[in-house]
Amino acid sequence: MKIMVVGGGGREYGLVWAAKQSVGVSEVIAAPGNAGIAQIARCLPVAAEDIEGLVNLAKKERPKIVLIGPEIPLTLGLTDRLQAEGIAAFGPTAAAARLEGSKTFAKEFMTKYRIPTAKYAVCRHSLEASKALDEFGIPVVIKADGLAAGKGVTVAMTREEADKAIQKAMVDKVFGEAGDCVVIEEYLSGEEASILAFADGKTIIPLVGSQDHKRIFDNDQGPNTGGMGAYAPAPVVTPELKEKIQKEILEPTLSGMQEEGTPYRGILYAGLMITALGPKVIEFNCRFGDPETQVILPLLTSDLIAAAQACLHENLTPELVRWSDEAVVCVVMAAPGYPGSYPKDLPITGIAEAEQDPDVMVWHAGTAEKDGQIVTSGGRILSVIAKAKDLKAAVDKVYQAAEKISFAGAQYRKDIAKLALARLK
Repeated sequence: MKIMVVGGGGREYGLVWAAKQSVGVSEVIAAPGNAGIAQIARCLPVAAEDIEGLVNLAKKERPKIVLIGPEIPLTLGLTDRLQAEGIAAFGPTAAAARLEGSKTFAKEFMTKYRIPTAKYAVCRHSLEASKALDEFGIPVVIKADGLAAGKGVTVAMTREEADKAIQKAMVDKVFGEAGDCVVIEEYLSGEEASILAFADGKTIIPLVGSQDHKRIFDNDQGPNTGGMGAYAPAPVVTPELKEKIQKEILEPTLSGMQEEGTPYRGILYAGLMITALGPKVIEFNCRFGDPETQVILPLLTSDLIAAAQACLHENLTPELVRWSDEAVVCVVMAAPGYPGSYPKDLPITGIAEAEQDPDVMVWHAGTAEKDGQIVTSGGRILSVIAKAKDLKAAVDKVYQAAEKISFAGAQYRKDIAKLALARLK
């Protein structure tokens, strides 16, 4: 069978990689893919936001299933359009994807169904937002309501930072329409964790717990990014905590979506803060995370496509989701200047040398090919991934590999999994 993957980042490289290992898969195509994906799959130049183009491509290629990587095509209704053409799509409908597409919808949904989350205020004018800041105090969290590629959230530790975040979103329109409305939230303290789960509308089965690193610099300093690294399993997610998350967050979310008349099928991603009062939802995403995918898929010992198909046919069972007991760490190598403006076409060397270790993989994200050379083409360039018997060994291995790869001005965090290693000690 043929599988189609929508998107062109590190997450989509992982989806292609996992799909190729699935039983019965004869070919994987990607739209648009990247220079690395082109080495393992057939890439077609259709952008992930081009819904019409993707539907036409799927009608022509007739894949058995379409795996939708990024959030934008989901919120624009790609799943709905493909289903209307009789093509199976792994990802929620546009109505269900509002959990990610609108922070306001998500917060109101969580309040309605008593899913633990931070206190909040929805503000549709900058003056209203400033007034809310007076009530919430500092520190505080400011979120653009719509999609902003992971950069629409500011954790403000001073009033000046908070005022700047409101100005940026609501007045300067840095995020376009996504910032027309903002959500002001209470600051939650604790340790973050990512729980992704397969959902078939009625049954939800969590994947191995992971932890993302959002800030650009070590020790969680600097602005938020799309994610600078991750590791799994996350020791903060104990078996007891996982059970609590299942009962208090995942199952109520699934049943709430059913009650709303928008059954949720696909991957549900709960970004959590583990507070002194228990786990609380920071945000929902409606697809595989990036870079969480890079540490979760290498630990999945069962068949990705079989699980995806089960989600679409409402017959998801626990035996379809099985795990290795090893550990995986991912370090994201980013362009100089990221998450701000950055140069492109910087030649990359050392990938083959890094992958000489059989436990190391380098998944491409922002790469292109120019005159036979792999060059940079985005903000987050490569995901360097290492698997080992335990977290400490995986950390050592991933940094040894990252040191072998170079491009001008390359930046990456040196403290991925530091919290976990401290906890394990």
